[in-house]
Amino acid sequence: MRNIEVCFSPELIHLHDLQGKIVVVVDIFRATSTMIAALANGINEIMTFADLEACREMRGKGYLIAAERNGLKVENYDLGNSPVAFLKDDYSGQKLAMTTTNGTLAISKSSQADEILIGAFPNLSATVAYIQQQEKDVLVHCAGWKGRFNLEDSLYAGALVKSLESTHAADEDGALAMKSLFEKEGHQLSAYLSKASHAKRLQNHGIEADIDFCLTLDLYDLVAKVENEKVKPISF
Repeated sequence: MRNIEVCFSPELIHLHDLQGKIVVVVDIFRATSTMIAALANGINEIMTFADLEACREMRGKGYLIAAERNGLKVENYDLGNSPVAFLKDDYSGQKLAMTTTNGTLAISKSSQADEILIGAFPNLSATVAYIQQQEKDVLVHCAGWKGRFNLEDSLYAGALVKSLESTHAADEDGALAMKSLFEKEGHQLSAYLSKASHAKRLQNHGIEADIDFCLTLDLYDLVAKVENEKVKPISF
């Protein structure tokens, strides 16, 4: 049996060996959820950046540009970090450059992995099915909030650990704890995560529709993978 482990923050990723593993990067509120929404609604590739200026420069190369800091859209960018925004228009064939407070940093810090997948509740089952076809250990890399633990990413980690229990053993404390948390609270995601600090920050910005989307299971039969520094949908 293969193994699954959880890293709760990019600040802790240096404690984990990524070689030969699938790393699932997750930023539920909202970067990875937004990426899945974008790919499901026509965007054919996403380039991620930790830096605002590097992202802005991609506009001149034919990319839509999206930026968020502290939960808010950055001025003079085409889009922010809202998954619901990608449900409103036709983005077929377009390319996106994106930078966010937490999620894009977690991607950049996962570069030593054998594969990097984008995790979100709306494509959970598809991600599970893909992983189970591979003969690799898994690490769930939670984006957290500015280096700290957060509930929503960690609860997704628990959902993934639970969903993979027939093929991947959780033999470290973080994975075991999050599996137990999901078993206890996973039937009421919205109610439980309404207590999360970042959910409250987002509610203060009046974007409850984003939160609802981010916590909806299995909207898309879509797997997203980082290939040549671009997030793309893959078939398997």
